[in-house]
Amino acid sequence: MPTVESSPARPLPTIWELPDDLWDEIELILECFYPPAGTGRPRADLRLVLDGIIYRLRSGCQWAQLPERFGPSSTVHGWFQRFAADGVLEEVWAYLVRECEELGEVRWEWQAADAVMGKSRFEGGDRGPNPTDRAKMGTKKSVLVDLLKAGTR
Repeated sequence: MPTVESSPARPLPTIWELPDDLWDEIELILECFYPPAGTGRPRADLRLVLDGIIYRLRSGCQWAQLPERFGPSSTVHGWFQRFAADGVLEEVWAYLVRECEELGEVRWEWQAADAVMGKSRFEGGDRGPNPTDRAKMGTKKSVLVDLLKAGTR
């Protein structure tokens, strides 16, 4: 009996822009934080802004190098800062995790670590010796994420 070779699983396509059905859900979150105003200057198209943020985070390009189709890079960056400060990004992330968990696509068994080193701007008070070169002053920011399965905390 001949054996049938199974083809390797294809990775999911990379999302560079929000699909319509996902945008419909995220738009509801954005409207809770930023209800449409009846008067005044029209605000930026938040779907384009969010697509620009996704593009920037996925590509790693500089804000000033965003493609023009997302609108002015300063507008996209300003909304990114506003989303971060107002907790919108956390709400969107929480929604996406809930949806993916229902599909069984969240892998809770992994850990991620990230760090960044940079100059302490404006002579910041919380700086000390640079961890890699003690002769220089600097800062180090580290994040360690330990994700556990739900219900084991």
